[in-house]
Amino acid sequence: MKVNSPILPQPQGETLGGVFRQVSHRHAQHMALIFQGQSITYADLEALVQRCMAQLLAWGVRSGDRVACLAQGHPLQIAAWLALSEIGAIWVPLNFRLALAEWQQILQDCSPRCLLVDDDGWPAGQSLTQHAPIALHRLTDLDADPPPSVLERPEPNPQAPVLLVYTSGTTGQPKGAVHTLANVWANAQAAIHAQRLGPDDRVLTMLPLFHVGGLCIQTLPALLSGATVVLHPRFDPLAVWRDLVRYHITLTLMVPAVMKAVIEHPAFHATPLPDLKAIWAGSSVLPDELLLPWHQRNIPVCNVYGATETGPFSLALGPEHARTHLGSCGWPALGVQAKLIDTSADGVGQVCLRGDAVVQRYWPDRPALDEEGWFHTGDLAALQADQSWRIVGRAKDMIISGGENIYPAEIEHILLRHPAVLECAVVGLPDARWGEQVVAVVVLKPGLEASEEELLADVRRSLARYKHPRQLVLSSELPKTALGKIKKDQLVQQLTGHAGTAASPSVNSLRFP
Repeated sequence: MKVNSPILPQPQGETLGGVFRQVSHRHAQHMALIFQGQSITYADLEALVQRCMAQLLAWGVRSGDRVACLAQGHPLQIAAWLALSEIGAIWVPLNFRLALAEWQQILQDCSPRCLLVDDDGWPAGQSLTQHAPIALHRLTDLDADPPPSVLERPEPNPQAPVLLVYTSGTTGQPKGAVHTLANVWANAQAAIHAQRLGPDDRVLTMLPLFHVGGLCIQTLPALLSGATVVLHPRFDPLAVWRDLVRYHITLTLMVPAVMKAVIEHPAFHATPLPDLKAIWAGSSVLPDELLLPWHQRNIPVCNVYGATETGPFSLALGPEHARTHLGSCGWPALGVQAKLIDTSADGVGQVCLRGDAVVQRYWPDRPALDEEGWFHTGDLAALQADQSWRIVGRAKDMIISGGENIYPAEIEHILLRHPAVLECAVVGLPDARWGEQVVAVVVLKPGLEASEEELLADVRRSLARYKHPRQLVLSSELPKTALGKIKKDQLVQQLTGHAGTAASPSVNSLRFP
């Protein structure tokens, strides 16, 4: 099934920085950013963009160049991105949680003109540029006093690349998704529309700016709508609670691991949040245990689904449906088409997305779409009676046991209800009789214990027998990506004894007939 929505027109004759300049003129004295107690007006931020542009030009950056950045959250990252769009160059934010070899792969792939780093990233930057033709600069040097320079502005082109984001995929080589001005603009419009963003909003950004989640779901859309962004350099639950109150935050974005830490902080029950209109969650699957505590406080938890390649604002569950559609991703966002393919008898199929926010290629020129312009996400979903979408898991994670399809998320949701369970993952391991057997890996909360009967009782009551885990593994931790997603491929390798050089978690396996 396809769902069509209209999209606002692409601004003509402007770069991304030019669009922001128009916003800054309208809201010159309004607060654009608050960072570590420092307030930056829209006029201040626009002036910072111009200084960054002059400095980048002085460093030799020109149209078509790539500029990579390895740093914690900082206003200069936003200013540099806007400045590069004016030059016609491309912003390449790097995941600061990767290993040196992984950064090397990315830099070899995109060949940036220069690498910007913060103080923490300086040693890695020296290693990465020692034998590579890449200039190394401190991020803070962007705000120095650059020599005068004249910019020959390239003709604004909606299809010009402005952002190169490497997927945090759990296996294989990293792939750089090429986001054009048209992609970024379409995503921003969808995000502004779904979240009803406006100048009166105050958005708290705690997620890293190296990913489209932290950068493009709320941060850039908020700045393009005249709102105020409170930017944290890194996630700190105490700082989150402090600033939710101090700055009267109206909207914020979390991923499940972050939301769990915020809920479990002592401030959760003691801190009133009268200004918080909604929490948006960037996750395909949200356990009820993370939603209900907020709903009980009359704060809706909304959901946005997408991928690095899709903007990522693709499916959205707004506040008006948050309480009635627990676990749903809602409906296609503004300008997004969605369909299911390879649908099975149970109504589950693979999600495909199409729209102006979806990238067309990976760097440098590898197609990201099929012949009809659809991006195949690899996620599995089912359409509900009201045409809302429910993600049930990854196609590669689906377990086939005895010819039956088993979706791990269904089992994981039930395991997470147990008060002793901190987190869990369900995977399939080879089985000579059934093809695959269901294995549940559980991390218990510190200081708590639970028997196998206690942990699996609810699963056995709620699900068909063929879905019951045949093994339960108690682990000290689960391997994760930078955004807290569990690396199930790596987990399977660890469980089957083929982890290579990866560190295996401390496990205790319990087997059941």
